[in-house]
Amino acid sequence: MSDHDSHRIAEIHEDLHSHLPPEPALRVKALESLLVEKGMLDPATVDAWIELFTEEIGPKRGAAVVARAWTDPGYKARLLADGTAAITELGFEGWAGGHLKVVENTPDTHNLIVCTLCSCYPHSVLGIPPNWYKTAAYRARAVRDPRGVMAEFGETIPEDVAITVWDSTAELRYMVLPQRPAGTEGWDEAALAALVTRNAMIGTARDLTPGPGGPD
Repeated sequence: MSDHDSHRIAEIHEDLHSHLPPEPALRVKALESLLVEKGMLDPATVDAWIELFTEEIGPKRGAAVVARAWTDPGYKARLLADGTAAITELGFEGWAGGHLKVVENTPDTHNLIVCTLCSCYPHSVLGIPPNWYKTAAYRARAVRDPRGVMAEFGETIPEDVAITVWDSTAELRYMVLPQRPAGTEGWDEAALAALVTRNAMIGTARDLTPGPGGPD
């Protein structure tokens, strides 16, 4: 009879699980495989939708909205008054953008977006939410310790700048309008949009100062 080596068994168990995706991913994969097997789902369609929301929509549409607001005061006013109507002007209405509120960063105010219940997100302008946005840790700490969360993203918010945390829901979703960086006077919309990041429109980034050399 072979000896029972609990330490070795634990090592094997840990090694096996290190090659498996997290449990939620396993459930999704199992569900996808079942739907494919029953002829109810085409994997190519799933891949196409993921590519669309990752590459074509998010965060390019949101960046275009921000760049337009930076260069067109009238559009900016409409965007802050009615986000849904303003993004519809650019043809970006759609999934999870039906009730959109845009909040503006200013020299003395910073905005941070979270969904404390799940992961409500304006997909029609920002695409697919990042994994960290959906974690329980971010959803809790963004409300409890927004400055600490910002610091973990590499942003130190001065004490004289107030942080407002906005909680998205299925009925109302938020997007941040970042401050236009100094030194971008005269830049066209395409060059400005290239500065805008997804994190800046969620609020976990604030400083969008361009590097030396200006736009390409």
